[in-house]
Order: sequence, then structure tokens, then C-alpha cells
Amino acid sequence: MFNSFGEIFRFTTFGESHGKALGVVIDGVPAGMDFDEEFLISELDRRRPGKNRFATARKESDTPEILSGIFEGKTTGTPIAIVIFNKDQKSKDYGNIKDIFRPGHADFTYWNKYGIRDYRGGGRSSARETAARVAAGAVAKMILKEFNIRIKAGTVEIGGVRAKNLDFEYAKNSPLFALDNEIEKKWIEIIDKARNEHNSLGGVVKLKIENLPIGLGEPVYYKLDNILASAMVSINAVKGIYIGNSKAHTLNGAENNDEITKNGFLSNNSGGVLGGISNGENVEMKIYFKPTPSIFKPQKSVDINGNEVEVNLKGRHDPIVAIRGSVVAEAMAACVIIDMMMLNATRTIDKLKKVYQ
Repeated sequence: MFNSFGEIFRFTTFGESHGKALGVVIDGVPAGMDFDEEFLISELDRRRPGKNRFATARKESDTPEILSGIFEGKTTGTPIAIVIFNKDQKSKDYGNIKDIFRPGHADFTYWNKYGIRDYRGGGRSSARETAARVAAGAVAKMILKEFNIRIKAGTVEIGGVRAKNLDFEYAKNSPLFALDNEIEKKWIEIIDKARNEHNSLGGVVKLKIENLPIGLGEPVYYKLDNILASAMVSINAVKGIYIGNSKAHTLNGAENNDEITKNGFLSNNSGGVLGGISNGENVEMKIYFKPTPSIFKPQKSVDINGNEVEVNLKGRHDPIVAIRGSVVAEAMAACVIIDMMMLNATRTIDKLKKVYQ
């Protein structure tokens, strides 16, 4: 099982939804950087469950414990290990489905691949694992702050209803991370209706990366856009992404090409990436989340012996995962960008000379 991501800035996560703890080991962090523990805590708090009725009722503080890599408030250049202990597991909620595959979940595929699975909340396949990713992303953001590179995200669509305005400042304090304060009211109605019907919803997240330098991306097989895509699709429930103008496939070449002047690009249909390399414009992308598969409606399935059964789920689940997923998307984007910056730092002889001469 692969549990690591990145080349130079590389992190490895561990732990299960109902295990003792989750954690991450982060390699490649430069030495001598001020480590902002309060920022780490605040980032985990943004993703934390149980904050409102739009997330699972599971109550976790997600308080991080730093085990290594920090001395007197600064990074040492050695691996940073962070652990987050689980406090509010209710494993008994899953006793009735320990031999049954939940529709829409990884139960069926994990069982057939490994011959064993942790049925308590999905184990390693649970979105609970993303708390560790957010911790890694917080460290990446600390580095990016040194270069004034900003990553922001918010909800742009829920239940097929799309935002008309994009206000990333408003999203910071919205319980839905909503980018449109007017549409948010409609989204709340839609979510409450789905919950009352024991159902769930899908959604779309808009992500923007600002102030990127030109040149990030490693063609041909480690392009900026293809690694961002890989990072996003690795997040639970993400089924697709679109970088740049999501209507580009409906345009002709003259409409879609971003013309260039001495003052820069006249448009940004490319979403800030050309040939797999950042072009200095904002990287803009949309991330599409499927509905939460855990719903409280009777569903058809089979058990581990191949018998047809009816599934009736218990437990605590998000009515829509896209909301908290926006925080995870930011974290993964931050990890990709700092990794690409580190890779790019050695790509010309002039850059090497700046370090060693």
C-alpha cells in the first residue's frame, strides 16, 4: 500500500478512522524556519469534525502532538512527525456491517484486494485520514508564506446549484466555506432537506493559487497540472477536476488561447499552466466531489460470502464531504507547490551556482 506523496517535500501518513491515532511524517522541510504551531492547530480546526450540522457529529479536537523535527521553535531539517489521537470513536456503530460491503465505499475493493479490511468507519480508506494531510499542508503553507504564495478554496456548487459570485474572504468564516453569501442560504436549505430525507449531496470546490513564479512543473511526466490532478483525485470522494476554464471544451482555439502582450496574458483560460509549467498567472481549478456514500436509506448489497443482503447503516457521517474537502484540497495543493519549487531550484546551472559559488 502506498502511503507517501511528493518527491523532495514528501509526507507519509498513517492511522485508521477508529484506530488509536492518525499521524504524518514530513521529510524535506528546510532547516531554520520558524514553526508556527498555532497556525498548525488553526488549520486542523478548519477541517475538524463536529463543528456544525453540516459535518459529521463525531467530536474530535484534532489537537496535534509534535514528536520530532522542531527545536526551540524552529525546524531542524530532520523529519517532522505529528500525531493526532482519536478520542470519539464509536466502533459499535459498525458491528452490523462487519461482513457487508457498503455501496459507494471502498469495502468491496479493499476486501477483494487484501483479503482483510477494517470495517470500523472504513479504516484506512476513511476521510478521517485527511486530518494528517492537513497537518502536512499546514507545514507546506508555512514555507509558502515566505514567498507570499497564497492558496485559497471554497465551495462553488452544492446539489447542482452553482454560486454566482466568488468571495474567498467570505468563505473563510462561512460554515459551508461558501464563496457566495447569497447562494449559501439556498445551499443550507438543500443540505437540510437531504439530511431529513436520510440522503447526501455532492459538491464542487473552487481552488486558487496566487503569486506563483513562472517555471514550476517537471515535464514530461511530472507536470504541475498532472500532479495537482493526482493530488486532488487522491482525496476521498473526488471524482474529477478541471484546471482553467471549465468550458474550454466548448470553445474554439481563437476563443480559448490566452494571447500575450509585453504586459502579460490577456486572459487565463489555461488556469495558469502551459505545457505542464506555471506561467505566472493564478492557478485556478475546480474539484468535483461525489455525494457522501454513507446514507441512512436501505440499500442492496452483498456480504463477504456473496449473499445478497440489505444494508442499513448507523453512525455519524457528513451530509456532504465537499465542504470540509475544500480544506484538504488547499493542503494538497500546498504540498504540490512547495515540492515543485524545491525541484525547480536545481533545474539550471545558474540556480546551482547561486547556492554553491
